[in-house]
Amino acid sequence: MTSSAVEGLIIRSAVAADAARIAELSGLLGYPIPQEAAVSRVEHVLARSGHVLLVAERPSAGLVGWIHAAEQERLEAGRRCEILGLIVAAGQREQGIGRRLVARVECWASEHGFEELSVRSNIIRTESHPFYQRSGYTRAKTQHVYRKKI
Repeated sequence: MTSSAVEGLIIRSAVAADAARIAELSGLLGYPIPQEAAVSRVEHVLARSGHVLLVAERPSAGLVGWIHAAEQERLEAGRRCEILGLIVAAGQREQGIGRRLVARVECWASEHGFEELSVRSNIIRTESHPFYQRSGYTRAKTQHVYRKKI
């Protein structure tokens, strides 16, 4: 990565006005958020003290990525921080934006007393697996996720 690769990049806390672009980026990755739900979801996340939602902006391209992480507490595993979502626009990948977003969440997690950060990556997201490995994460397990509408 050259030093100019992330020139002008701004990482900042998300605001409700970012909701439409956050929803658009999510949809491009296969996780559509209805526009009418996007603002309320973003506002809900921003209001929760154990959550962090950051965005990456470039002067020439606007909002090009986001990351959401939150405190997780499980009886069997204890307290840790987990990255719940990370998206960088297709034309902006391989430029250090994802690494910068992850690094900022790592700082946030450390400042909040977390000793471990985890992330789940869908098995079909083969491009993300090497990204996390290069970022110092090790695969802990593979699992199936089951859902039921209630």
